[in-house]
Amino acid sequence: MYLADSRTAPGVPDTAGRSPSSGRRAAVPATVLTLGTVSLVTDVSSEMVTAVLPLYLVAELGLSPLGFGLLDGIHNGASALVRLAGGRLSDRGPGGHKAVAAAGYGLSALCKPLLLLVHGVPLIGAVLAADRTGKGLRTAPRDAMISLACDPAARGRAFGVHRAMDTAGALIGPLVAFLVLRAAAGGYDAVFTVSGCTAALGVLVLLLFVPGRTGAPGHRSAPAVRAPLRAVARRPEIRRLTACAVLLGLTTVSDSFLYLTLQRRLDLSETWFPLLPLGTASAFLLLAVPLGAVADRFGRRRLFLCGHLALLGTYGLLTAPLGGSPALPCLALALHGSFYAATDGVLAAAAAGAVPASVRGSGLAVVQTGQTAARFACSIAFGAAWAAWGDRTALEAAAAGLAVSAAVSALLLRPSRSPKSTEATESTEDTESTEAMEGTEGMEGTEHKESPQGTKNAKDQAR
Repeated sequence: MYLADSRTAPGVPDTAGRSPSSGRRAAVPATVLTLGTVSLVTDVSSEMVTAVLPLYLVAELGLSPLGFGLLDGIHNGASALVRLAGGRLSDRGPGGHKAVAAAGYGLSALCKPLLLLVHGVPLIGAVLAADRTGKGLRTAPRDAMISLACDPAARGRAFGVHRAMDTAGALIGPLVAFLVLRAAAGGYDAVFTVSGCTAALGVLVLLLFVPGRTGAPGHRSAPAVRAPLRAVARRPEIRRLTACAVLLGLTTVSDSFLYLTLQRRLDLSETWFPLLPLGTASAFLLLAVPLGAVADRFGRRRLFLCGHLALLGTYGLLTAPLGGSPALPCLALALHGSFYAATDGVLAAAAAGAVPASVRGSGLAVVQTGQTAARFACSIAFGAAWAAWGDRTALEAAAAGLAVSAAVSALLLRPSRSPKSTEATESTEDTESTEAMEGTEGMEGTEHKESPQGTKNAKDQAR
């Protein structure tokens, strides 16, 4: 399905996402597959730690829900502080995306062995913050490389393939952690050791096999045009996407809290706890590519909102009086995985279509920073609510907030011109947005020719 088709005419991208010679879907670019491999290996490492971390902190170190909420907020929110810097640095010139992404992956890999040396909560928090700093540095440059390597009309599918491979690692990681905990005498230390070795392998794959410059076939390299970051952030589509990501992120409860809630509902033992993320990862893996294709066809913003309805369903199941029903974990984790499949890569694909290639990393970083900062705040607030009211009441409050946020976001993302203006032109926004940002005619000859139709429209407007 994803192998290159040798009969496709070189240098002629097809905006429909299909091979011109055979009418079949165009192959997913090798760069996307290689970055997917890097993410797969890295996620095996990260999810090994993530799978055991809540139990390690709460059961082993005796951390309170409020303390865990603060630490989990640091774990998920520290990356927000450097995402803008990572995206901005990666736009500086050729090869910048790979260099910044490699620095981020390398920093995260170095942090895994440090968990063997620290045992106090403050030191663990510092290591987790450094690990998430690495994630913040690499995410926007990596997503920029994916968006630049594929045709705009097939961007949702390309991100879906990458997220599916990434999620395969998330599926394998908890399973490896489970096996290591059962087999190794060192317990948690053994998990951290294996995680560090795996992370180093991911960095090696990135350095050896990902090209320094990315671009879809037939695209010409454009000189870097450094628009001010505030100009990127003020773009209408970026502002609307960021506002929705922030609103919805403020009511997106951390995975760790959801798994702890589910463990309490089912009264699971510590040994089986690392397997809970497998349910989420399995649904994510199965649905990421199909929902990415659906997003390309029917609208990325619509699917992004629908994904949060699946999260709302997850909250509803965890607060419903179902007791220890065996259907509870299956349904809740399936909906949780559907939420990620419909939102994670889809938001990146939507944001990539709202900014030109020369500031792609910066545009993605603006949206991702808003979302990550909001989720950081949610982790702290939810931890405090759990400590004050209990897990069920705190989750009910989050569900009410999510329902309101989804309704407001639906209003913000409504097409403002014509029914097709927002969704149907996502593949042409790269060319049009460049002219609006630069305000010069010279950019028409240097910008990436990502959409033949978009170039034609721009020329008609100039005439």
